[in-house]
Amino acid sequence: MSKKETLTMSHNDTIVIGHKNPDTDSICSAICYARYKEMTTGERYIPARAGALNPETSYVLDYFKVPAPVLVESVKTQISDIDIHCSAGVSKNISLKKAWTTMQDNNEVTIAAVTPDNKLEGLITVGDITRSYMNVYDSGILAEAKTQYSNIVETLEGTMVVGDPQAFFDKGKVLVAAANPDVMEQFIKEHDLVILGNRYESQLCAIEMGADCLVVCNGVEVSVTIRKIAQEKNCTIIITPYDTYTVARLINQSMPISHFMKTDGLITFEQEEYADDIRSEMANKRFREFPVLDSEGHFMGFLSRRLLLNAKGKKVCLVDHNERTQAVDGIENADLRGIIDHHRLGNIATMSPVLFRNQPVGCTATILYQIYTDHNVEIDKTTAGLMLAAIISDTLLFRSPTFTDCDRKAADALAKISGEDPEQLAIRMFSAGSELSGKTDEQILHQDYKKFNAGSKTFAVGQITSLNTDELENLRQRMPAYMEKARESEEVDMMYLMLTNILTENTILLAVGAGCDQAVSEAFHVECKNGEASLKGVMSRKKQLIPPLTAALSQ
Repeated sequence: MSKKETLTMSHNDTIVIGHKNPDTDSICSAICYARYKEMTTGERYIPARAGALNPETSYVLDYFKVPAPVLVESVKTQISDIDIHCSAGVSKNISLKKAWTTMQDNNEVTIAAVTPDNKLEGLITVGDITRSYMNVYDSGILAEAKTQYSNIVETLEGTMVVGDPQAFFDKGKVLVAAANPDVMEQFIKEHDLVILGNRYESQLCAIEMGADCLVVCNGVEVSVTIRKIAQEKNCTIIITPYDTYTVARLINQSMPISHFMKTDGLITFEQEEYADDIRSEMANKRFREFPVLDSEGHFMGFLSRRLLLNAKGKKVCLVDHNERTQAVDGIENADLRGIIDHHRLGNIATMSPVLFRNQPVGCTATILYQIYTDHNVEIDKTTAGLMLAAIISDTLLFRSPTFTDCDRKAADALAKISGEDPEQLAIRMFSAGSELSGKTDEQILHQDYKKFNAGSKTFAVGQITSLNTDELENLRQRMPAYMEKARESEEVDMMYLMLTNILTENTILLAVGAGCDQAVSEAFHVECKNGEASLKGVMSRKKQLIPPLTAALSQ
């Protein structure tokens, strides 16, 4: 089996995906349509699959050396699909003033404090900063907050003439030395930070009383003698152009945000979380923005209620189906961009017009061949091989009643481009696909399996196509018992399994569920007894089985 391709998708990518329980047409058409869209738009289209590959499809991908499409089990809207407010985190040591300036410059109400490797440490809001300014009356809070001197210098737009900018003011209180030295001696204690002017006596007094820092206002120079004494006493000196009143107002803004930010009980969301799962949690909290993390805990940005409400969902194109019951989970939340299909019209609704191309041909790949040629887009050898394999598979090597002249024209052209002999390729594909040894009943039933609605009834149909008569006979005997269990667990009214012999062009239809025998008899005018009927010439589920069976069940 081809290795699963692993991709990182962004909200700008478009997923191209077939139905659940994908067959060869579903997989190959997803790959080929994604290639076409990328070649014609220059945008990124990701071929995807909604389930496990069957053996036939695995053989085709291995043979043409094409990676398996990425597995996408749901297209529900995730946070990664939303244009979140990308924001750079900051160090928890930056000052309140710098945080406020950052918010104003970037029109933000919340900023995140992060570690050097971008892990979230805390959050601070505009409200937190304003409250810190309005509610603080404690002269010792600057030390309590362990304020770095570099923050004080930056906040006061000053110059440090003595001291280490990386050191911390973590003891003492802040006071303004407005009195003469005799009075100052009664108030200044060891480790204090003193705001003062140009008076030599006051500066000397503060140093002698054990102050840890002098903030000299009005940009006045400090004498060499004071600097020397300060150095000897390990007293920092900062000169600021501001006056005493302004310094007293500003200095608390030099405190680090770590002292005021929220660190406990933070509500965070991961990029992979589904939008539906977080709506109620966001609605019940008063926060304006919520931090978004990647799978390794790195901070990515903020998500607001407004951004969540405006989310459009994943961009998706559907191939080889247009029924909601067959589509990948979450299709109702997706931003559906297009549908390429050859089945009956289903029940997928869209909010706005989308590209929809549906033709009565035997294979979706036939439509893709027409799209390529209509727009003069080159079909390379590998793409041609994938399209040819899809047509061979869906039309059972041109034996199915769904086969049309359009399929014949496409197959002939694609065989020529790819250099493949359709009959030889078909033998290898069908042999790989009918190799059921070692498979469980569940794997066999769901190898090519779809669900349908008819009136008030729900039913499911699986199909096994094989060149081996003995293998089909073995399935005829062993599968009914498991089908009944599967019908109950999957909560469908009826379940059918087509055992189609490619060589004889006949199908044995197995049926379980109340009223299934009668429905088959009415639909095909044959005897259906004990959940089994022989349908001669019936090979196509889409064209020969589903329409009459749906009509019978709808009565």
